[in-house]
Amino acid sequence: MPEPSDARATDPSRSREAPARRAWPSLLAVVVLLVAGALGWWWWQQRERAPADASPATGAAESGARRAPATAARVLPVTVSAAQRADVPVVHDALGTVTSLRTVVVRPQVDGQLLRVGFREGQLVKAGDLLAEIDPRPFEVQLAQAQGQLARDRALLENAKVDLERYRTLVKQDAASVQQLDTQAALVRQYEGALKAEQAQVDNARLQLGYTRITAPFAGRAGLRLVDPGNLVRAGDPTGLVTITQIQPIGVVFSVAEKDLGPILERYRAGRPMQVQALDRDQREVLATGRLTTIDNRIDTTTGTLKMRAEFSNADGALFPNQFVNVRVRVDTLEGATVIPSAAVQRGSPGTYVYVVQGGNTVALRRVSLGPSEGQRSVVREGVSVGELVVVDGVDNLRDGARVEPIDKEAAERAAQRPGEPRRRAAGARS
Repeated sequence: MPEPSDARATDPSRSREAPARRAWPSLLAVVVLLVAGALGWWWWQQRERAPADASPATGAAESGARRAPATAARVLPVTVSAAQRADVPVVHDALGTVTSLRTVVVRPQVDGQLLRVGFREGQLVKAGDLLAEIDPRPFEVQLAQAQGQLARDRALLENAKVDLERYRTLVKQDAASVQQLDTQAALVRQYEGALKAEQAQVDNARLQLGYTRITAPFAGRAGLRLVDPGNLVRAGDPTGLVTITQIQPIGVVFSVAEKDLGPILERYRAGRPMQVQALDRDQREVLATGRLTTIDNRIDTTTGTLKMRAEFSNADGALFPNQFVNVRVRVDTLEGATVIPSAAVQRGSPGTYVYVVQGGNTVALRRVSLGPSEGQRSVVREGVSVGELVVVDGVDNLRDGARVEPIDKEAAERAAQRPGEPRRRAAGARS
């Protein structure tokens, strides 16, 4: 039998287990070193970050100080425009609806058959133009009958008057009694009353005959025909024959907020006219120009607005009833105001401000007090003087005191239209 020592020496599984046991201490040492290194790196990073966290203001100041020379040395191209003096209108914008000053549904006033229609749908008609005609023959018969009754009563009256004169002569000659004279005088008065009644019947018959011709009550535009010829129509028919709408002149009803009523009411009460413009939905095109004519007598409590009406001649027919328009009321005009492009106005933590180009082509941040705006211009009440250059484009990277290369806005626009020409610098730029 072999010895146990020899068996361990010749066992292959035991021979492989020995190197593995010897490798474990080395791997453990490597792991310990890696963990120690990571902890040391983390401690070093915390130590380096601590001074910066302890005084952030000092760090920011040092960082700003490092960036300041680079920003100051950098020249930024900007587009500028000079503040100008101009007359600026003071306006109030509102939403309005075009309304006709007069609209009527044309209805027949007598019963009969509709013979013909004398208008085209959508036609512009004048006051008195024939719109439709009802069969006049029944009314002509009634008129002739009333005229016959009138002629008979007129003859009876004339005969009674002749007899009255005879009785007066006979009474004077004592050939007739006074009672007979009085009876004849009463008969004359009776015929006179009958004659007036018959005359009224004639006038009524003539009036009814006139109603067979239906005419336009005023100038306007005819709508769609509601009844065709040949139909029987009746007086007071709710559908009517056609609708006439006045469009020249025409009105626009709009509302103004209660807080904006002061200047408008003051000028309205003083009898001073106020111009009103009607613009399209995009507020790009002026459709018509008119004047303020009417102010409502009470404020709408639900909206806090007051309704007003303006009238427009509408000679070209640009305004149509029930059309939506933007309304611009010109209340007053600021004469000789200082204006700058609205694009130059910036808003931020300093408030409302602009960048003004100073000597040496540097910019200064300057707070401004603004007035009303008109188009692409804004009125500056305080902060900018006439002739000073304000930055219009390129303000994103500007800081107070930054150096700039000013480019005149008008010159840049002209150069953009002529690509071959170089852009010219602002004439008023200071070097």
